[in-house]
Amino acid sequence: MRHWAIIAKVSKNINQNYDIKVPLNKFGQSFFYLSMKILTSLTKANLSLKIFSLIKIPLIHYCRPKIIEINDQKVVVKIPLKKRTKNHFNSMYFGALAIGADVAGAFMAFYLVKKKKQKISLIFKDFKADFFKRPDDDVYFTCDEGHVISKIIDQTINTGERVDQPVNIIATVPSLSGDEPVAKFVLTISVKVRKSN
Repeated sequence: MRHWAIIAKVSKNINQNYDIKVPLNKFGQSFFYLSMKILTSLTKANLSLKIFSLIKIPLIHYCRPKIIEINDQKVVVKIPLKKRTKNHFNSMYFGALAIGADVAGAFMAFYLVKKKKQKISLIFKDFKADFFKRPDDDVYFTCDEGHVISKIIDQTINTGERVDQPVNIIATVPSLSGDEPVAKFVLTISVKVRKSN
């Protein structure tokens, strides 16, 4: 039996057991929709990050960020310290740190926008960084301002106007310095509800 026939048979069993209606004649689509129903929200977020970074911003994919935790209030993103993210001092390069801060802030907003089921454009208007220590191992970027981002999303939905808000992202290296920050980033997030055509 060929691999696609085995997978189709498994998909048929899953359809019957979980009452998920998946057309078996379009294997690519059926596998995608089926997997999205079964996966956890963290796995879905990481899959979305990989697809988005591969298609839209390959530089993000090059740094291999991974979402460690995501909920309505907080997102934690890890960027590993590897050859592709190191500088000449064997610590994390500034560009990789900027990508980590960007991903943490953006995915906090994307996660909340998806829950509101609205079409909202999102950009960062400015970027400020303070560096306290050299990040000599994997860096974790934490954005715990979900309540702030949720408020500006609600505001743009209600008014239709663009809304700007500074968001703090803290970078830590838990393996070396625990919860002590190695860097702090302030990104001004700008959101606006898109008009439906």
